Amino acid sequence: MFRAYGTSPIDTTTPPATWGLSNFNTISKGFINTNAFPSLQLHGKSPYFPGLDDQAGPVLLEEPSHLVDSTLGTQPLSSPSRSSPHSQGSEGGERFSRKVFVGGLPPDIDEDEITVSFRRFGPLVVDWPHKAESKSYFPPKGYAFLLFQDENSVQSLIDACITDEDKLYLCVSSPTIKDKPVQIRPWRLSDADFVLDASMPLDPRKTVFVGGVPRPLKAVELAMIMDRLYGGVCYAGIDTDPELKYPKGAGRVAFSNQQSYIAAISARFVQLQHGDIDKRVEVKPYVLDDQMCDECQGQRCGGKFAPFFCANVTCLQYYCEHCWATIHSRPGREFHKPLVKEGADRPRAVPFRWC
Repeated sequence: MFRAYGTSPIDTTTPPATWGLSNFNTISKGFINTNAFPSLQLHGKSPYFPGLDDQAGPVLLEEPSHLVDSTLGTQPLSSPSRSSPHSQGSEGGERFSRKVFVGGLPPDIDEDEITVSFRRFGPLVVDWPHKAESKSYFPPKGYAFLLFQDENSVQSLIDACITDEDKLYLCVSSPTIKDKPVQIRPWRLSDADFVLDASMPLDPRKTVFVGGVPRPLKAVELAMIMDRLYGGVCYAGIDTDPELKYPKGAGRVAFSNQQSYIAAISARFVQLQHGDIDKRVEVKPYVLDDQMCDECQGQRCGGKFAPFFCANVTCLQYYCEHCWATIHSRPGREFHKPLVKEGADRPRAVPFRWC
């Protein structure tokens, strides 16, 4: 019997890229029996709203999907079913992000009309990408985000929706279109983390950063995709913003062995295919900011943490400036590029000036 280890909440108030090893060890262990649940069904037309998928098209996703490399990830993904948005959660604890995606809006609906349509669930603000810069009153791509003041409003909205094939819909009217079904996509907080193999310790030095993750993708789905491609996945997490706890479009995957880790970072890109999602995303080593230089253990840099990480498979080490210059002056290593933190999240390559 195959068993996949389930999720548990971790500290979402700390930006994930600033976590040290201790944070990885705070994830508690539990499991779900995947044989007890049917597989996720994310395909198919809506019997309740014929033609809805054709009308809405790609506007139901805030990030259009593009098939770039069809050689990666062509097999269908089989993952354990997640609990319904209507399922009961822990009493008194938050279950959903206060930020909710709504897609397939009527093209002539403006901000005030969206607010009127949803304010019966509680105080909210309507937002969409680049709203302030565009100074537009209409969502430009047929979708928007509802930022509720209280998390209870999200549950009230969910309760008012019609559920069809694991998707939620609510009818919204505009000046020219009456009762158009739009997709409501809440984010369940427990979907941000998934432990696939709790018997393995989580090693941040065998962890990769995955950039450009489609926001509907759950941690369990990311874990299953990466495990099918490279094997050895023991944990996957979706990065969320600390205030609203909504996906930021990036994730982390921890491997149990060096071979799988090297295979993932050597690929550099991976095709995420699951249900409606089909997108090529970038994979990089997960760069820590609390590691000592692997060469001198801080002896040549006054005990400071190492600022550089070399992602080349011949290195895969952290270096202080002195040791980087020494090691990478050797033949064959002079073209390696150091990775450093970019803000609080993703790693980036930096030019290195030789002394």
